Amino acid sequence: MTQNTGRRFAIAAGTSTLGLAIAQFFGWGTRPAHAADNEKFEVTHTEAEWRKLLTASQFSVLRQEGTERPYTSPLNDEHRAGRFNCAGCALDLFSSKTKFDSRTGWPSFWQPLDKAVGEHQDRSFGMARTEVHCRRCGGHLGHVFDDGPKPTGLRYCMNGVAMTFTPAAA
Repeated sequence: MTQNTGRRFAIAAGTSTLGLAIAQFFGWGTRPAHAADNEKFEVTHTEAEWRKLLTASQFSVLRQEGTERPYTSPLNDEHRAGRFNCAGCALDLFSSKTKFDSRTGWPSFWQPLDKAVGEHQDRSFGMARTEVHCRRCGGHLGHVFDDGPKPTGLRYCMNGVAMTFTPAAA
């Protein structure tokens, strides 16, 4: 390999990695949910069934680990008392009592409900992050970071399209 060819290869590889990261960030490129996991979930459907049950955006996020664009979810501005549920199987995931404004453009919470979510290491796109998914159907919800508020110090940064909201009874 000539020096020039090697340099072009390195630039192309770097550009491809950056392009993939940008595509994933904006939800343009997706990959199958939990491709490396052998987890079994209570709620399962074929890909065709999931496509019928979910909108295209929900399918992209929940089943292919896509990411919605920031500030596009109405749930980011949801401030009523209630529960945030999985859009794939309706499992209660988060209480409105743990929601906070992270100023990231995605609904954020400092704690999930007990036994609501599962987590695994996500090493896609050259980063190490902790992916969060619904423990009942395996739907991708978002990621958890350690820069949240007290009392947990965690920020569950969730895709709003992966959830629905149920207001508390008056």
